[in-house]
Amino acid sequence: MPIHQNIIDNPKSERVRRVADLSNRRSRARTGQYVIEGPQSVREAVRCMPEAVRDVYVAVDDSDGAGHTDMALLARHGYARMPDESCEEIPVSALLAPIVAEALPHGVYVHLCSAGVIERMSRDAQGIVAVGDMQATRDAMTGAAPETPGVGGSGGSPSLVAAFWQVRDPGNAGTVIRAADAAGCAAVVFVDECVDMFNPKVIRATAGSLFHLPVLTMATGEFFTWCSERGLAVTAADVYGTPGNRPVPLPELLGGDGGRDTDRAVLFGNEARGLPNDVLERSDTVVSIPIYGRAESLNLGTSAAVMLMSMAMSSRFGRM
Repeated sequence: MPIHQNIIDNPKSERVRRVADLSNRRSRARTGQYVIEGPQSVREAVRCMPEAVRDVYVAVDDSDGAGHTDMALLARHGYARMPDESCEEIPVSALLAPIVAEALPHGVYVHLCSAGVIERMSRDAQGIVAVGDMQATRDAMTGAAPETPGVGGSGGSPSLVAAFWQVRDPGNAGTVIRAADAAGCAAVVFVDECVDMFNPKVIRATAGSLFHLPVLTMATGEFFTWCSERGLAVTAADVYGTPGNRPVPLPELLGGDGGRDTDRAVLFGNEARGLPNDVLERSDTVVSIPIYGRAESLNLGTSAAVMLMSMAMSSRFGRM
């Protein structure tokens, strides 16, 4: 059965230790698995990419008056009780019950755990943890990646891809994936040596967006070839540009002829160093965000959100 009635209550058990160890990159590389923490991320994983989810661990809730998972709710989602199951409800909180109900029809194994076990697996779990399969996740993302221009657009909008060169901070990586998802990007590409997208901090910062769109990794040369084969113009986000490729202010780019109707990949640089000159020279256009106040600059997450959302809105509603 996809749901195990026996409660895992030993925080020192081998199974619990293996899940907790997935916060370590070496453990992820050795096992091919990663951890998904918290209700929002686990919900989006089982809803949007169930084939990549191996197990769900959920805390039992034995508090008085707690909303438990009614067996009828699970039955509506494809769960049938075995004849020897005598319980009428599973002691899972009302907040987590719908996630359990969504996981079961996909054959995801659900394990009931004590609060101490969930805490040992992850201090950011908020009652629920899932274990994902890295290769299955990559396969799902590769299969959903755009092959031709316009794949990611809606209503005739041009395709928009968000790319990030040597992004190293997990929080930044997760934030930009979330921003790209909000802007309706067809894909996110991590270029060159970036942080591991299966880092738990990355996944938490995406707030579930990791499971909404393809997140690809490739070398710099491979990225430019990939864009060329798909008819995507590469627009580098940079304040200074180079002598041969000066930056165009974002409002000017979006207001010009064809600026709002181009299938493009927007490439953002490293948090500290930005983009190197050779990458800027290979880009079709360099664009900058004008600053109207006294701030010296914008951080990566803010820059990505402003630029990607501006391009997305401009392509849908005309000149801004």
